[in-house]
Amino acid sequence: MASGFVGRNVELGLLRTRLQRVAESRRGVAVAIRGRRQVGKSRLVQEFCDMAEVPYLYFTATKGMPVAESLAMFLAELKRSEIAPDPETLPEEIGGGWTDAFRLLTAALDDTPTIIVIDELPWLAEQDPVFDGALQTAWDRLLQQRPVLLLLLGSDIHMMERLTAYDRPFYGRADNLVLDPLNPADVGCALGLDPAESIDAHLITGGLPGILRNWPPGLSPLEFVRRECGDPAAPLFGVPESTLLAEFPAPDQARRVLEAIGGGERTHATIAATAGSRSGALPSGSLSPLLHRLSAEKRVLSVAQPLSVKPGKPALHRVADSNLRLYLAVLRSVHDLVRRGRGDAAYELFARRWSSWRGKAVAPLVREALELTALVGALPWKDVTAVGGWWNRAFNPEIDLIGADRSPVADRVLFAGAIKWLSTPFDRHDLADLSRGVASVPGFVPHETAMVIVSLADIEPSLADTVDLVWNATDVLAAWS
Repeated sequence: MASGFVGRNVELGLLRTRLQRVAESRRGVAVAIRGRRQVGKSRLVQEFCDMAEVPYLYFTATKGMPVAESLAMFLAELKRSEIAPDPETLPEEIGGGWTDAFRLLTAALDDTPTIIVIDELPWLAEQDPVFDGALQTAWDRLLQQRPVLLLLLGSDIHMMERLTAYDRPFYGRADNLVLDPLNPADVGCALGLDPAESIDAHLITGGLPGILRNWPPGLSPLEFVRRECGDPAAPLFGVPESTLLAEFPAPDQARRVLEAIGGGERTHATIAATAGSRSGALPSGSLSPLLHRLSAEKRVLSVAQPLSVKPGKPALHRVADSNLRLYLAVLRSVHDLVRRGRGDAAYELFARRWSSWRGKAVAPLVREALELTALVGALPWKDVTAVGGWWNRAFNPEIDLIGADRSPVADRVLFAGAIKWLSTPFDRHDLADLSRGVASVPGFVPHETAMVIVSLADIEPSLADTVDLVWNATDVLAAWS
């Protein structure tokens, strides 16, 4: 990846707007920034601090560190920053906890707009049960009265949400900014790849800068994986592995459920069977709360419902981060071979499994691209606001694309379609399969509901007049351009 900072223009603009608000009002503004590990939160904020040309303090907490040591590190960062005009006047230690630390920080401020960054904030809350209250008190009584932009960062999404929840001290005091991975267009721009390779690179890395920084510009996705197979410590393997260890340090039921879904299980019944033990499948009373926790709280799972004019079942689960999904399905086995010094065998294993995995993994990305395009009015059907898929309990048929006026239960199905992400064009056999399948979709009306094809290798020319819209990789990538 190019060493320069790529993308994040929207997020940088939001932070600049808030700093401008601080400068104009002479009052503090707080922003809680959350996102998954290696998504680039720290890099974004450091880039903003470098661009802002105002004094700033950047403090990063350390997991498991005693409170006294954290306070000593905070004081050291304060002395190194440009905030304190005379660091020699600051005390040698902070003896009264975080309340005194924030009081000392406030005393060091002048009337110049200033940025204060606290990174990995959930770890401070772990160390000190009164940290949240001390932060709230300092903000209300001290910092908010000064021209301060307070940026609070954390990788534990649930903990960061709890920081500003209605029953917590900091409720209503901070704006929330969720930092998502880089989108496929940003990935392609960073790496200098064509549209198809950009999408592959996004699927492999999940759009995580922590992996992309190790990707040389212009190197094709398969060549990048081949290169990584020569390094047991490569970020391609290390980033998802560290995510698993951080989020699920013990091999408990939640970890088994996640691994079952990463291995390809999608329904409640098959997940329960795979994640169960010798005594049988995981009971529904245990599995349902776990699935809720993994999707609603930790955000590591995505849940999809069949989209049509009638409610449908079953719900399907998948690992939200495509890099973690690829790691659980393929890269973990590849990594085992790499660690044993069998890099060539590791790459051959990846190459054998890649096409099949990619063909399924690209579907959520294509649906998102179509939905983004629909929401800006750039599809032929102006009423489309939701794009999903449809299936019945037997998954026969399973339709890749459904465009509707709303979800999860639509009033109208405006288009149905298929995705073929292989090296061969979409042909008449594929079209015949699609035509048979869509007849089962509630709300599909022959000769009225449009047909959409998304194909990596385009479509046989003779079929062009039989469908209403054909997309290729260039069209998919353009949704984020």
